[in-house]
Amino acid sequence: LDGTREFAEGRDDWAVHVALWSEGDLVAGAVALPALRRTVASDEPPTVPSIASRRTRIAVSRSRAPQIAQGAARDLDADLVPVGSAGFKVAAVLFGEVDAYVHAGGQYEWDSAAPVAVARAAGLHTSRLDGSPLVYNRPDPYLPDLIVCRREIATELLSVCAPATR
Repeated sequence: LDGTREFAEGRDDWAVHVALWSEGDLVAGAVALPALRRTVASDEPPTVPSIASRRTRIAVSRSRAPQIAQGAARDLDADLVPVGSAGFKVAAVLFGEVDAYVHAGGQYEWDSAAPVAVARAAGLHTSRLDGSPLVYNRPDPYLPDLIVCRREIATELLSVCAPATR
């Protein structure tokens, strides 16, 4: 269950994740979004809609937008959109509701593995904030940061996020 707080509060923005990985790389993933009565999966990923002619939108935690996302929004003249669980944030990128999900508050591998598998299958960019690959099934499952975004904004978004990680 991803988004325990949202589920407990009776909100709709929570998800259920299932992921499979082998030798540190994601093999498959599925994210159920019960409130939407929808499941997205890496075997048949959704088609990401064309980019809209609007300001860039970045999904962030509804309770604590990371400073790095606030800086990216300022530097890119983007809007921050508070959303509940990690799975729901990635789904918002998949559905074209936002253009990126930037997280720097730390998570565990199980928080992002399934959504990242689906995002990759759909052709989205996924990485750490410094642009390095997301690696799964490590002895320490802590994953400090990540970006999931549309490919057409990845270079620009990484250019404002990566320096802040140094």
